[in-house]
Amino acid sequence: MQRIDYDHARFRDIVRGRIRKDLGKYITNGELLGRVGKHAVAIPLPQLDLPRFHYGPNLKEGVGQGAGEEGDEVAEGTAGDAPGRHVLEVEVSFEELARILGEELALPRVKPRGRRELKMAGGTYTGVARVGPESLRHARRTFRQALKRAIASGTYDPKRPVLIPVPDDRRYRSWKLRDLSVSSALVLYMMDVSGSMGKEQKEIVRNQAFWMDTWLRSQYQSLEVRYIVHDAVAHVVDRETFYHLRESGGTKISSAYELGLKMIDEKFSPSEWNVYVFHFSDGDNWSARDTERCVGLLRDEYRLRVNLFGYGQVKSAYGSGQFKKDLDAAISEEEWLVTSEIPDRESIVRSIRDFLGRGR
Repeated sequence: MQRIDYDHARFRDIVRGRIRKDLGKYITNGELLGRVGKHAVAIPLPQLDLPRFHYGPNLKEGVGQGAGEEGDEVAEGTAGDAPGRHVLEVEVSFEELARILGEELALPRVKPRGRRELKMAGGTYTGVARVGPESLRHARRTFRQALKRAIASGTYDPKRPVLIPVPDDRRYRSWKLRDLSVSSALVLYMMDVSGSMGKEQKEIVRNQAFWMDTWLRSQYQSLEVRYIVHDAVAHVVDRETFYHLRESGGTKISSAYELGLKMIDEKFSPSEWNVYVFHFSDGDNWSARDTERCVGLLRDEYRLRVNLFGYGQVKSAYGSGQFKKDLDAAISEEEWLVTSEIPDRESIVRSIRDFLGRGR
């Protein structure tokens, strides 16, 4: 290993240790979400000491490098004796971030249930094509094709076996499409956007969803994410709308559960997809009868389709919190169902462990 590689590896270890130390802070305050790139996250690391030059005392006379007289003014103000706060931003891949998250929260690896067959290029260069880059030219196949052409045309001379391939003789190594069994997952987020769910509650949901996505993407080759919002009625929306839709209206939770079932049955068969559903609400529902409807849908329908159904109850000044109590009383000690209370940002870490700590 070259010295620069050793230094770089050591620096990465320092960065990794710092991220592990402050992981709870990053999870709770959402500082990373505005820095998400395509394959990496930029993480600010305050007070990280980097190698730098230290200058010794200047023994020369005068002001600066020129002549000066005693009493000449050098600069305005006075010097401070406190160290500055230095912040360095480093890029960390989602794979590395997921690994740190899993280690710190002691998350077990997910055991996929459904699998599906995809046509994709993979493995080794087992195919042969008539076109391709010169770096992949198949010398033996090209020579064989040139020999066949020469013999067929009567130009081959055994006494002088010189073969000059023409463009049509050239053969190239290529990928061959094959059936590959991959683990695929659907993550379906549902959120109550009624009048009692404010900006703070949605920010908590946004932070928690980001970190759960990070972990689940490290467990599956293919991950699809869908979003449903509901008040008295439910709608499928995109990610931006999900997190920024203004709150209004009443609450009918069963509308979201019914729409989620329809989406799963139409597009994401449980025999091919691992299905995760996470619902966030402040615990208000418009009637006890609708809560009974929700319990029936969970027990009779979702239980047969999902790896995991997680209900996260975010504390709100206007929410009663009754829905979690009703769920816990009606469906308890089920591996596929997890309920979690999220009273504030500091509870996000525990809630993530509640949801993902079973390895389903």
